[in-house]
Amino acid sequence: MKRILIPALIMGSLAVASCSKMLDVKSHSAVATNSLSEADVEAFLTGVYNRVQNAPGSESYISFDIVGGNLINSGATSDGGLNTFISNVLRPENGLMSAAWNGYYSSLYQVNNLLETLGRMSPSARKTEIEGIVHFFRGLIYYNLVTRWGGVPVLEKNTSEKVTRNTEAQTWAFIEKELEIAIAQAPAYTSGGYYKVTNMGAKALMARVKLAQGKKPEAAALAEEVIGSGSFALDAFEKIFRATANTEEIFSFRNLTIESSIRVSTLFYTYAHSVKGSYVYRPTQETMDMFSADDKRTAMSVETFQGLRVINKYPSGQSGTDPIVVARLGEMYLISAEAQGLAGLGRLNELRAARGLTPVNPSGEAAYLDAVLLERRKELLGEGFRWYDLVRTGKAVATLGIMDREVKYPLPMNELALNGNLEQNDDY
Repeated sequence: MKRILIPALIMGSLAVASCSKMLDVKSHSAVATNSLSEADVEAFLTGVYNRVQNAPGSESYISFDIVGGNLINSGATSDGGLNTFISNVLRPENGLMSAAWNGYYSSLYQVNNLLETLGRMSPSARKTEIEGIVHFFRGLIYYNLVTRWGGVPVLEKNTSEKVTRNTEAQTWAFIEKELEIAIAQAPAYTSGGYYKVTNMGAKALMARVKLAQGKKPEAAALAEEVIGSGSFALDAFEKIFRATANTEEIFSFRNLTIESSIRVSTLFYTYAHSVKGSYVYRPTQETMDMFSADDKRTAMSVETFQGLRVINKYPSGQSGTDPIVVARLGEMYLISAEAQGLAGLGRLNELRAARGLTPVNPSGEAAYLDAVLLERRKELLGEGFRWYDLVRTGKAVATLGIMDREVKYPLPMNELALNGNLEQNDDY
């Protein structure tokens, strides 16, 4: 395993090279080729799981909460400077930009190496399955890239060349192609198997991808296929976020302490809390106020500790790690509800009923979309959706008070220095 992981770790180390050597190192959007023996494939697949999970860093998982109005710097005396806080995060020199960019491309390096190795192997049922799994990861990586930066370099093979950006449309098309392979080839889902990539995980991610592009009939159909598959059912909220066996998760990273550097929880709890933490971010008061006493999600989502607001979905603090949910059934209900428009009201109210809430009956499509987005904000708090939900529905600038340019992330400053063929997003 260690031998297999070395190439990507080398690429990751380039990100921390000294400024004086910045122009002498390779760009993370121009990665070098590598080869592995066929005997390493199963171990390398484990390495890919590990790398995709860990490389982008803890804050990548809550990035859209950080800049989406759900969170603010824990040291802020009020929520009044929220748009300034978001602008300070969305800077080319901010380390969150480079950590995520480098992490996703470092993961891609591993993924492409494994696909190259598989290409030299003789056909087999297991080879087909592994290809499906790895194409899922490539689709997931590019989903995370395109939703942040728009069009990015699409690399089907590793290269040492300094590449240019593909268009946003080309990037989305590539993601769909990857997920079509994953749906066809990844292993079938089996009960309780949500810590492994399966065809259902690929189908769930494809539903998200279709919705993001405004392909609503296709998004609704895919979400309904997952809901109607018989493999999943809405479950108690505390099970999902307390590592308890449940029927709602579709794909999650197990994120075991022994293998993981992802400790989202420590960003939310104070050191005085029993699990301890560094308390980097706190929920805004608006985030706290959107939950009601009868909402079964409330206690698992937010709490107040010694007068301080905290996110409560990741309970381990510094003592361990928590599973990272990538796709679950609650999101499929919300995708179906949004994609169908008012015709999907039944799905929205089914989810609300499962969470202890009474039905809603919005008057008109605009009010209905607002109701769905509010439900998404509550259901998916701390799971990395809010900012992009506002961006894709055209509501980000007005809702968050951000600048027009801030509907995309800036490309990292160091990446532009390493690769002169990349162009920065507009107005940064």
